[in-house]
Amino acid sequence: MTDADKQTFLNTARRVIATEAAALSTLEQSLGDTFSEAVTLLLSTRGRVIVSGMGKSGHIARKIAATFASTGTPAHFVHPAEASHGDLGMMTAGDVVLVLSNSGETPELADLVAYTRRFDIPLIGVASRVDSTLMKQSDIGLILPSVPEACGTGVVPTTSTTMTLALGDALAVALMEHRQFTPEHFREFHPGGKLGAQLARVRDLMHDGDALPLSTTNTLMPDVLIEISQKGFGVSGVTRDDGALAGIITDGDLRRHMEGLLEHRAADVMTAAPQTIAPSALAEEAVAIMNKRKITCLFVVDPAGPGNPIGLLHIHDCLRAGLG
Repeated sequence: MTDADKQTFLNTARRVIATEAAALSTLEQSLGDTFSEAVTLLLSTRGRVIVSGMGKSGHIARKIAATFASTGTPAHFVHPAEASHGDLGMMTAGDVVLVLSNSGETPELADLVAYTRRFDIPLIGVASRVDSTLMKQSDIGLILPSVPEACGTGVVPTTSTTMTLALGDALAVALMEHRQFTPEHFREFHPGGKLGAQLARVRDLMHDGDALPLSTTNTLMPDVLIEISQKGFGVSGVTRDDGALAGIITDGDLRRHMEGLLEHRAADVMTAAPQTIAPSALAEEAVAIMNKRKITCLFVVDPAGPGNPIGLLHIHDCLRAGLG
């Protein structure tokens, strides 16, 4: 492969991206009242958003449905061909249907569109031709600007699918912002993977109850060692008489007090005022603290109380959750 070939590839890539970027800018400027009407309709639905499309539009429709569902708008994809063979029953009164078709004349969509008209199911259409069948049948029509496809031949869905995907994202984000959808809400729909791990709270991963290794300031060190050994975290928290966390005993503390260790009490050996964290903090924040301070665990304290320990978060718990 020659240097000229490589440069040609780069030129093509840049042309495609520039063409699609320009199309997105045109789409942005074209948005108006019908977009707001579509968002209002989607907000008012008592059921689900049914998203459909054929071919490349179908792939985009699947992604839009998934984005809706993960951001607080119940939605699913219905394949138009399968709809004609029984899946029309997946649409009911109270739903809203969002149909994608660049031409607005996709024949496979006919039965689905007719079903929405027969049973008065609101229909939002997305197409590039205002005079198309889909736009004429839709309650709300979102028109894609007339811009060239990035393929150069005008036949491969490229710019049109990029605009449709962006339009779907715009609808989803407008909905979630109106509903004040938070990262915590997102995690409820997306507990797995890297995103779920990043949004995990300390309370989701911490050990609590009888699993907590705790001693009092007056506990003799032989009993502290038993507590450390039985709970298996390599540490013990040390509490005052009122239950608040006074300190922590780690392997390092034990080594520093080897001489006459068994004759000491916990208060003599502990490191006072240890680093703690709140249960509502992001687990990712806890990992950052542990890495910075070169420690392996954090006691979790009740922010509403006098600093009573309610949990223990170990770095291994964070690593198992995909953090670290």
